[in-house]
Amino acid sequence: MSQQGPLLVVSSAGQPSFVRALDEARMFPVIETPLPAAARAVKQMQPSAVLADMHGVDRAPFAALAKLIAARTPYVPLIAIDPTAPLPDNAIPFTSHAAKFDRLPARLNAALRVRALHMTVLRRLSEEPATRLPDSDPAREATVLLIGRGGSYPALSVALGERLGVVGAFSIEAAANHLNTRDIDGIVLGEGFTARVADAFLTVLSEDARFRKLPIILTSDALAPSYELPNLEIIIGEPAEIAANALPLIRQHAFEARLGRTLRAIDAEGLLDPHTGLLVKASFDRDFVTAVQQTLANGGGLSVARFAFDAANTRAQLDGARIISRLMRQTDFGAVQTDGSVIVAFIDADLRNAHGIARRLSAVMRHTASGKRGARSEPTVTVATLQPQDSPKSLLARLYHPAQRAAS
Repeated sequence: MSQQGPLLVVSSAGQPSFVRALDEARMFPVIETPLPAAARAVKQMQPSAVLADMHGVDRAPFAALAKLIAARTPYVPLIAIDPTAPLPDNAIPFTSHAAKFDRLPARLNAALRVRALHMTVLRRLSEEPATRLPDSDPAREATVLLIGRGGSYPALSVALGERLGVVGAFSIEAAANHLNTRDIDGIVLGEGFTARVADAFLTVLSEDARFRKLPIILTSDALAPSYELPNLEIIIGEPAEIAANALPLIRQHAFEARLGRTLRAIDAEGLLDPHTGLLVKASFDRDFVTAVQQTLANGGGLSVARFAFDAANTRAQLDGARIISRLMRQTDFGAVQTDGSVIVAFIDADLRNAHGIARRLSAVMRHTASGKRGARSEPTVTVATLQPQDSPKSLLARLYHPAQRAAS
């Protein structure tokens, strides 16, 4: 793909061997620099990406370089080749196997696509100032799918859960269900599966465009990384080390997902919330009044559900809102309220149907661990349906009455 600047290669021992892979992939220009001069090169050359050979690199100067690159706009990918220690938060690991770098161009191209998307969003935002790009750390909104059933599973779950939202799966079948029902920013494949099962799973992922660019972390080297998965990485070590080195890849995917939501919000002329994909509250209020009036005038059904989360668990609120945005029917609409709850209007749904839809949405939320303390992710659900004497205000008021609560 086209680049918006040169590729900067940082090395302390002459030309690294991975440069040949870039040449063969016709990715150029490539400019080489030693680590002491890398900061000045970044400022002067404005590279589209930085690749660092980590052999013999001092951690403190590299951390300073990573911090400089992280502050630049638009996004500049930093790829650390063959790291031997935990990396800075924005340094994406790439581990060569048998000194092979044939996967490196695909990894780099995937990162450059995120940079190109960021540039597009920044350009569109200058034309639509009403929408803003969130400035919080994307990793705080990321969700990783942890698959495994071996002895390392609990420790991996804790290590990942300290940094990200975690969805656990003890089987490949359960993992596939999670991939189909919610937004996932990365997969960590732990112990407990035969090579044949793991190979089949990775093959399916590589053949499905929805999942092909997901970060996939293997915690053993039993499988050769020969799949068409640009962000597949083998990280072997203690759970904390695996989580730390997986984080940059997962953060990049979460950032890409954020950019996609922001573009959709711009296309909707500010009617969508870029954090969740749901309507902004003002737009929901207008549409809800119209829906109530049309239902009362023309007949049919209209029901509403309120999903109330633990007020102290803002991560659960965000996860729940995104699950609702992804899984609700195309005819329905919802928005996050000022108290953090989510209200969804179900068009042409009676009370029984609304209860069923709300239960299904709530069941998906139940499987997400949000935060270090395992705070409750499943919401309290309240459902109400429109009556002939109702107004928009009275219908919404019944959502706060405990008698209307749905069994979840």
